[in-house]
Amino acid sequence: MGADIVTVSTDTKFVHLAWQQNEKELAQVKYPMAADPTGKVSRLFGVYDEATGLALRGTFIINPKGELINAEVNFYNLGRNIDELMRKFKANLYMTRKQNEVCPSKWRDEGDKTLVDPGAKMVGKVHEALTG
Repeated sequence: MGADIVTVSTDTKFVHLAWQQNEKELAQVKYPMAADPTGKVSRLFGVYDEATGLALRGTFIINPKGELINAEVNFYNLGRNIDELMRKFKANLYMTRKQNEVCPSKWRDEGDKTLVDPGAKMVGKVHEALTG
């Protein structure tokens, strides 16, 4: 899909290695896991918790121009859902090509219903626009 994936956490590279070697959920992970033990990168993204020395679970989509186009931050105990992340990623790709459209929350893939030319006239009529 033309994207690079990098995970970053405040864990060390040795902790990442242990996770990859022992956690079956990570058996198929092929992308780099970057270590940020000082919290420098986590601070840049606004997810570093000074009180604990840990980073909240942030997910960021950055376009090729270096612009942040999607951000989500979860607390430590809430995992992320790859299906929802992929939906957002595909929606952002779609919207770069179709800038007069909006992908609603149930949009999944190209061909799904979108909102065309949203604006004040659509307020209170989104359901009708999606079902009509």
